[in-house]
Amino acid sequence: MKKLSKKYAAALKEIDRSKKYSVAEAAAVIKKTSTTKFDAPVQICFNLNLNTKQPDQQLRGTISLPNGSGKTKKVLAVTNTKVEEAKAAGADYAGGVELLEKIQKENWFDFDVIVATPDMMGQLGKMGRILGPKGLMPNPKSGTVSPDIATAVKEIKNGKITYRTDKDGNVSCAVGLVSFTEEALVENINTVINTISRVKPASVKGTYVKSVSLHTCMGPAVKLEYIVK
Repeated sequence: MKKLSKKYAAALKEIDRSKKYSVAEAAAVIKKTSTTKFDAPVQICFNLNLNTKQPDQQLRGTISLPNGSGKTKKVLAVTNTKVEEAKAAGADYAGGVELLEKIQKENWFDFDVIVATPDMMGQLGKMGRILGPKGLMPNPKSGTVSPDIATAVKEIKNGKITYRTDKDGNVSCAVGLVSFTEEALVENINTVINTISRVKPASVKGTYVKSVSLHTCMGPAVKLEYIVK
C-alpha cells in the first residue's frame, strides 16, 4: 500500500468521506485541501449509467464556462482561406497544408487544440492515426470544425472546454483553478452539471448519474450532491 504524503493525509482529514457536499461546500473544501505549491486545476468527474457501445450514449460536446477554465490553450487553425481571420481572433498558429506536413514530418505538436474550416477535413481525415490517439482530431460536435473559424478560435481562447465519455461512461472536465473564488468555481461547476444533465440520452433507463466528485490535481476527491439548478 502506497504511503500517503503528510499534505495529502492532512487534506483527507478535512473531508468527510461519508458525506455528499453541496457545490458551495465542495468549492470551499477543495480550495482548502489543495496539496500542491502551484495553482492546481480543479476537475469535476461524473460516473454515468451509459452503455458506450451504443452510439447515442457516447457523449461529446463543448461547454462555455462563465468564468473560463483558467488555462490558456494554444490553438492551431487549419484553413486555406481564413488564415488572417484566425490569427486576428487569437490563433497561435494558422495555415493550410504546410502545417499538416510539419506535423507529419517533424512530429510537431506545439498546440493544444486544432480548429479547422470544413474544406480542410479531407486532408485532416488522412491524419486520423496521428491526431486521433492524441484527441486532436477536429469535430463539428466539439465546435472545432466551423466555417466561422474566428468565432471557434475566440470561444476556445475564452475558456470553452470539451467533454466526452470514456469507455466506462465517465466524464471529466476542468472547472477552474484553486485560485478562483468560491463563487467563480460554483458558477462553473453548476454550468457543467446542468450541461451533463441536459445531454442525457433518451435511451438511458434508471439512474443516469451514479456519482459526481470534485478534486484538484494530486488532491483528494470530494463527493458532490447531484442537483440540477
